[in-house]
Amino acid sequence: MFPETNKGYSYEDCKATADWLLAQTDVRPTVGIVCGSGLGGLADMLKDQVAFNYKDIPNFPQSTVHGHAGRLVFGTLKGRPCVCMQGRFHLYEGYTIQKITLPIRIFKLLGVETVMLTNAAGGLNQDFKVGDVMIIKDHLNMPGFAGNNPLSGPNDERFGVRFPCMSDAYDRDLQQLAMDVGQELGYGDFLKEGVYCVLGGPSFETIAESRMLHKLGADAVGMSTAPEVIVARHCGMRVFALSLITNQAVMDYDSQEKANHEEVLQTGKQRAEQLERLVSTMVTRIEHNNNFV
Repeated sequence: MFPETNKGYSYEDCKATADWLLAQTDVRPTVGIVCGSGLGGLADMLKDQVAFNYKDIPNFPQSTVHGHAGRLVFGTLKGRPCVCMQGRFHLYEGYTIQKITLPIRIFKLLGVETVMLTNAAGGLNQDFKVGDVMIIKDHLNMPGFAGNNPLSGPNDERFGVRFPCMSDAYDRDLQQLAMDVGQELGYGDFLKEGVYCVLGGPSFETIAESRMLHKLGADAVGMSTAPEVIVARHCGMRVFALSLITNQAVMDYDSQEKANHEEVLQTGKQRAEQLERLVSTMVTRIEHNNNFV
């Protein structure tokens, strides 16, 4: 399916990129954060920033989506060394799935132990409202059903095993930490948990597709995250992810509602500050040995 799968994505390529970055900053990140649509403000919270445009980083893809800045930012969050992707990559941009997930492998080689991912998603669960934040407890990887998995092709044991387990993909301790921190911050009303489903995009879901996904047990649907989670787990990193519910998926043929990207970015703006506070507070409670303070 993917000729020359390893071209540009080999262990040596990833290591060369990681070494290039480490030579230009003193920050040695233990937490890696990936910002979704309209949620790039997390990176702006980092102190002592060293930022790189994706186009200047060897082997790195470019972000082509409005609302994704296209910068890799190193810095500290309340004293914790972090690296943050302002803007991610998607299948619908035309990249191979290996290229989309390349930054996660680079995270690993930078020394990252915990990956935190955010995304904008459509709500399928009828109890969810626009503006809710869903802690992801599991995913449905639809492209993977069709053989489009980031681990397809030759396996390099230096990254991880050939057949990694995914039943524990989303770290349960981190989910609990998010719930606890959310309650402390007074976010209990809009903090949910559920199953995220990834589709290829860029077209939004049809009504029939939304109904099917809901029946299959998905609470939210989007176009990212799951491939990165698979690669992070393959590399042995802990994973936490959350979705900002930016629109309700249309499930009714009589509805006049239509999904649009502007709505996604607008909801991101409204909730951004609270999401930033939730993630930054969590970061301060994750110790380098991956225990909690």
